[in-house]
Amino acid sequence: MAEPLILVVDDEQAITDLIEIHLLSEGYRVRKAASGAEALRIVREEHPDLVILDIMMPGMDGLEVCREIRRERNVPILMLSAKSEDVDKILGLKIGADDYLTKPFNPLELMARVKAQLRRYLTLNPASARQPDVITVGGVEIDRAGRSVTKDGREVDLTPTEFEILLLLASHPGRVFSSEEIFERVWKERYFQSNNTVMVHIRRLREKVEDDPSHPTLIKTVWGAGYKIEN
Repeated sequence: MAEPLILVVDDEQAITDLIEIHLLSEGYRVRKAASGAEALRIVREEHPDLVILDIMMPGMDGLEVCREIRRERNVPILMLSAKSEDVDKILGLKIGADDYLTKPFNPLELMARVKAQLRRYLTLNPASARQPDVITVGGVEIDRAGRSVTKDGREVDLTPTEFEILLLLASHPGRVFSSEEIFERVWKERYFQSNNTVMVHIRRLREKVEDDPSHPTLIKTVWGAGYKIEN
């Protein structure tokens, strides 16, 4: 099962960067958004397991974003705000937020609240921890249940192993997988250092899903580390 995905929404990059550092140190996957519209797109496409949402944002504020999320999903929402008045806290909780933290906040307290909300959510809603049935990245659509892949609406013929590699990378956007980790997860065997099997399969996979396999934009090589797919 993939690590929980947490969406951090704030128009102040210093805040999102600080929260991201602490979340990554706890092993969570992180997506960041600087606007309400971007946050809603990520919620609909990537189905995060928890949303940390600032109230005071230009354009669509956090309260409006919270209302929109609640119309579609019951994902935990932790509100952040520089306001400390009880009326603001009550309003945030009334429209659907699960918790509320006032800026400036102690990162350790934020992490404790994140863990508590995730524990409650994933325990009471185990189905919510599933990856989406269909993942879309760069014009490539991966149907987990149907075990099929399409690119720009046309079916792509992949071997079972190629499908598993693509699914593994796409299910963890931004995460770098080493050749050893890919091999052991897909083949379920021990990896030997001289084994170039993964490299060969990545090359064949790129030939099928990349516009220009010699200059890949979907399956990226992180030199000295492995491979990743960015959303």
